[in-house]
Amino acid sequence: MTAAAEGPSTVRVRVPATSANLGSGFDAVGLALDYHDEIVFTRSVDPGDTTAYVVIKGEGERTLPRDETHLVVSAFRRACQVFGLPRFGFIMRAVNRIPQARGLGSSAEAIVAGIAAAAAFAHAGPLRRDAVFALAAQIEGHPDNVAPAVYGGLTVSYDLATGEGVGSLPIAGGAPLEGGYHTLRYKVDPAIKATIFVPGAHLSTQKARQALPNRVPYADAVHNLSRVALIPGALNPGSLDDLTTEAAEQPARANALLFVATQDRLHQPYRAGLMPSSTKLLQLLRRQGYAAAVSGAGPCIIVLHYGDAENELRILAKDYLDSGRWRILSLDVDGKGVQVERDQEGNREH
Repeated sequence: MTAAAEGPSTVRVRVPATSANLGSGFDAVGLALDYHDEIVFTRSVDPGDTTAYVVIKGEGERTLPRDETHLVVSAFRRACQVFGLPRFGFIMRAVNRIPQARGLGSSAEAIVAGIAAAAAFAHAGPLRRDAVFALAAQIEGHPDNVAPAVYGGLTVSYDLATGEGVGSLPIAGGAPLEGGYHTLRYKVDPAIKATIFVPGAHLSTQKARQALPNRVPYADAVHNLSRVALIPGALNPGSLDDLTTEAAEQPARANALLFVATQDRLHQPYRAGLMPSSTKLLQLLRRQGYAAAVSGAGPCIIVLHYGDAENELRILAKDYLDSGRWRILSLDVDGKGVQVERDQEGNREH
């Protein structure tokens, strides 16, 4: 009996939206949001049928492909090869909520969903998240969105180059550190909320990257280094000694720290011309002291705040929302990352 035949007949996958960069953390920082795409893979009962049948509801239902070129399907096929599964047919039913090409990690979600599903078909027990992350980052080409999609919470990722550029790096007193993509996951205070302004317009990541210069001023690099170092503390202010003495002052001080941590000089100024409406909204919100940033490559705007601020933000952005070209999402941080469920177990794997 083949590995595929021995495995589950159905796998359900739930993947969060993500917001990369958070202002200062260009190509390194990502945050998982409590807003999900859900995908069900049902293996064909006919061993001779190796076709992928795709059904889509929600975001992208009129534009996304319904064959092997769908990003979830191609990631699934590649992961099956890596995990040693034979090729088999399946029906993939996707319910998409994450906006496409808006800076909320839709491509990372698709890649993680396909790989996690393949891992769930290939292996029993808890999802092997490190293997999912390694392959997803390799396919995506950068880890900032895939890391929070896999692990949840706040992640800071990096690409480790060894002394020779390949293999592993010897570490004094410990096991060798493997080259390639790595990530650290940080705690996020449950009081931290994210308000997302979603425009009707799209922006391709490729165009957004093409707008970036090959060199940046030294002072701008130093500026962002000082800000990105604040992000883990800003999102978990209770871990900082100077924010725990006066509980009544914590919200205001936490929001002030979020505001400073999200200041950026490395990417947002260069991309401003590609998304003029988003840039004006960003400037409006920051002038009022809110920790607003372009989400990923844009054009969504994310506002991070300690405690609820949706009503105040709705008032500030009233003209944008009344135009009918913007909508708003008020979200918690997702602390779990990708979730899988196999048919025969009925228990969600963490």
